[in-house]
Amino acid sequence: MRAFVTRLHFYVGLFVAPFIFVAALTGTLYVLTPQIESLVYRDQLVAQTQGPAQPLEAQISAARAAIGGGPKFFAVRPAPTEGLTTQVMFTQAGLGDSESRAIFVDPASLRVQGDLIVYGTSGILPLRTTIDYLHRNLLLGDFGRHYSELAASWLWVAVLGGLCLWFWRRRLPKTAGKGSSARGIHSLTGLWISLGLLFLSATGLTWSRWAGDHIDSFRTQVGWITPSVSLALGDGMAQPEGEHAEHQGHAGMAMPMPMPAPLASETELAAQADQVLRVARTGGIDSAMIEIRPPRSAGQAWMVREYDRQWPTQVDTIAVDPQSMTIVSRADFASFPFVSKLIRWGIDAHMGILFGLVNQVVMALLGCALMVMIGYGYRIWWLRRPAPGAMPQTLTRAWSYLSLRAKVVTVILALAFGYALPVLGASLLAFLLVDILRWRMADRKEDRTKRIATPAE
Repeated sequence: MRAFVTRLHFYVGLFVAPFIFVAALTGTLYVLTPQIESLVYRDQLVAQTQGPAQPLEAQISAARAAIGGGPKFFAVRPAPTEGLTTQVMFTQAGLGDSESRAIFVDPASLRVQGDLIVYGTSGILPLRTTIDYLHRNLLLGDFGRHYSELAASWLWVAVLGGLCLWFWRRRLPKTAGKGSSARGIHSLTGLWISLGLLFLSATGLTWSRWAGDHIDSFRTQVGWITPSVSLALGDGMAQPEGEHAEHQGHAGMAMPMPMPAPLASETELAAQADQVLRVARTGGIDSAMIEIRPPRSAGQAWMVREYDRQWPTQVDTIAVDPQSMTIVSRADFASFPFVSKLIRWGIDAHMGILFGLVNQVVMALLGCALMVMIGYGYRIWWLRRPAPGAMPQTLTRAWSYLSLRAKVVTVILALAFGYALPVLGASLLAFLLVDILRWRMADRKEDRTKRIATPAE
C-alpha cells in the first residue's frame, strides 16, 4: 500500500502540480488586489464633492443621461458611506455572464466620475475581474475551467497521500541521501498547511463545472439549499422560501389571481427607488452595502439585498411589492440552515474577504507555501529520478501487489470518486493508460534482458 500511495502521489505531483501551481499563483494575486484596486480606481470610487446625497431618482437619471438610451437599467448600489460614489448598473448586449456596466455618480453633485464593467455579486472592477477569470479559466472561457477543476479535484488526493507518506516515514531512520533536505522542507510545509489545502480543494470544487453540478444536486437532495426570495407577485402575500416554505403557504386556498400590473417605465422605476430604500431600511436591511434591483418584468417585485460578506456576514435579501410598497418575501441570513451558512462562510474565506485583511494575509501565505511545496516536490523528483535505462516503477505494478481486499477497495473508491468528480475520473483514466503502457514496455524489456542473459540450450 505504501508503494501504491507513493506512486499515486508522484503521478499527481508530476502531472497535476503545474495546474495547482497556476491556481495557487492566480488565487494569491486575487486575494491581494482589493487595496490595489481601490488605488487604481480611486477616481471612480471616491466622490469629489462633500455634502448630503441627492435622491436615488436623481442619481439614476444622471447615470442614464451619461450612458444614453441603449443599455437597460439593472440595479443601483447607493454609496456605502459619505465620500464614496453610487454605482448605477446597466445591462447591454455583449457583456459576459454576471457582468454589468456601472456608471459611478457623485451622490452630492450628480457628477459622473466613471464608466466601468463590474462583475459578480461583489461588483469587482476590471482589474480583479481579469485576475478572477485568470484564476478560474486562464482566460480561455468554459474550456479553461477544466484546468481549475483538475487542480481542485486532485489537490485533496495529493494532500492525503502526502500525509500518509509522512506518517509512514516518520518511524524510519533519517538518511542524508539525495533530496533529503528538499524532502524535509516539502513534507514539513505540506504538514503545516494540509488543513488549509483541504479547505481550498473543497470550496474550489463548489465553483467547478462538473463536480459543482454534482454538489448542487446533492445539496438539493439533502435539503442544504440556500434560501432565496421570490420576486413573483400573486395575491400580495409573501411567497414562502427556504426549507420550511411548504409550511408557510396557503396551498389549500383556491383564490383568483389578479392580472399583474404592466411593468413601469424606467422613469417611474427610478421614482420608486427612494421609497423602496426606505421600506428596506424599515424592514431590517441595515447594512451600508446594499443593491436595489427593479422588477425585470410585469408581476415582479423589487429586490433589495445586502452584499457585505465580511464578518459578521450581512447578506439578507427582501422583495418589495412596487404597488403596495410592502415586503412580500425575505431571506434572512440568520434563518439560513447551518450548512448553508458554512458554505457561505467557506466561499467568502476562500476569496479572502470574510475576515478582511487577516483573511487576505492567511490566504496569501497559504498560496505561497503551496507554490514553495510544489517547487521542492519537483526538486525531489529531479534529484532522485531514475537513471537512464532503469526499470520504471509504475502505479499498475504497485497495485498488482496489493491484497485482493485492497484491490477491490481501491477500485470501488476510484469509481465512486471518478463519478462524483468527473475531471478526476477522466484524468485518472489517462494516468492509467500511460502507466499501463509503461508497465507493459518495462515487462517486455525485462523479458528481453532475461533472454539475452540466459544462454541458449
